[in-house]
Amino acid sequence: MYDVAIIGAGVTGSAIARELSRYQANICVIEREEDVCGGTSKANSAIIHAGFDAAPGSLKARLNVRGNQMMDALAKELDIPFLRNGSLVTCTKDQDRGGLCALLEKGRKNGVPDLRILERDELAALEPNIGDDVVCALYAPTGGIVCPFHMTMAYAENACVNGVTFFLNTKVTSIRKAETGYTIETTHTDTGEAETFLAKTVVNAAGVYADTFNNMVSSHKIHITARKGEYCLLDKDAGTHVSHTIFQLPSKMGKGVLVTPTVHGNLLVGPTAVDVENKEAVNTTQDGLDALSRTASLSVKNLPMRQVITSFAGLRAHEDGDDFVIGEAPDAKGFINAAGIESPGLSSAPAIGEMVAELVRGLLSLSEKPDFVAERKGILRPETLSMEERNRLIRENPAYGNIICRCEMITEGEILDAIHRPLGARSLDGVKRRTRAGMGRCQAGFCSPRTMEILEREVPMRMFDITKNGVGSNIVVGVNKEI
Repeated sequence: MYDVAIIGAGVTGSAIARELSRYQANICVIEREEDVCGGTSKANSAIIHAGFDAAPGSLKARLNVRGNQMMDALAKELDIPFLRNGSLVTCTKDQDRGGLCALLEKGRKNGVPDLRILERDELAALEPNIGDDVVCALYAPTGGIVCPFHMTMAYAENACVNGVTFFLNTKVTSIRKAETGYTIETTHTDTGEAETFLAKTVVNAAGVYADTFNNMVSSHKIHITARKGEYCLLDKDAGTHVSHTIFQLPSKMGKGVLVTPTVHGNLLVGPTAVDVENKEAVNTTQDGLDALSRTASLSVKNLPMRQVITSFAGLRAHEDGDDFVIGEAPDAKGFINAAGIESPGLSSAPAIGEMVAELVRGLLSLSEKPDFVAERKGILRPETLSMEERNRLIRENPAYGNIICRCEMITEGEILDAIHRPLGARSLDGVKRRTRAGMGRCQAGFCSPRTMEILEREVPMRMFDITKNGVGSNIVVGVNKEI
């Protein structure tokens, strides 16, 4: 019997797991993907929003601002890349300036500091590539950028170190009330083997499927629509085209197409916003990608779209009430929702973790651990060292002198760390998200075979069992000729 079972190992579930791991409790996380960060958390804008867009008084507004405030300390504690580059919401000559003033007023009511409207001259001095038709913009200096992979994995690794058990490749098929909590039926996505979990409390952080699980145990139904967003990622040569995150005036479908640098030096353009019925529809479309280029050019000129190195799509969990759904279901004691976590979900994750952990602590009367480990160290990047330090590292461990990914200059030592750390990588995408091996210009064309050899040797695992990202994505499927 677990005290707490968390469904979903995205950024929300992992943040909750990390906060709950501060307490003396038996906790597990159940995730259908082969790795943490396998759903929405791996395909988003990587933005830490300032908090001016959400309706004053909403959970989105309160948790966004709180989450933003927590990021500096959190990034230091968990050793994740984070930069307060500031954000700009642009207004063109054909748009109503009143919309920008309304955002400014909302932001001030939400408690966002230092907001102001910049006129064209000051704006162009900050961003020379701002669109020619942009006449003013709302400036939010507290906006930032983060790596969503590293953020999610840092939460999960730290939770694991502090005693949380993760069950990956484990799909929840049903939840029902039991005499002392909940019975959770699952199926292993690879073997098909069934397993039953018993838990006093359940935290529902299942993204676009959170409504399914809530509706299994509660008559207070929620409904989530999958909202697809397509993105283009540009080469690092384009990474300095803008220095701030450039938004457009938001609409009822979201914050519009943005152009932003990433913490790794690329340029990101997106997302589109299309409601879809299929909650697995993460395909890109030609129409969607074409629309990105046209729309983004309204706020940023001379976008070097020929330098796109990959495109991708993610799904946001839009709940009909247009706010986060967080709290105990009224007629299901001990069943706590963290549902409808769309933008600004990434920004709000630290605060959602706090909020849900406090709810569970109160329900179960949990005591704090005296030996909680708050800090986590990320994967060492040799490029951050001086030449003397790097040479010393290579002498001590020659794997750090063996370059596996030429585009991103990732070494064998970094890949070994990714495999052997808590919740280590077991797929090509698992290695990629932890180290960036395969994220460069050639998109893993060179390094995949070498990374597979390392996985085969170190896990160890058969070459036939190595996948790109879990069940059904095997790389080697047969042998043409025996040697």
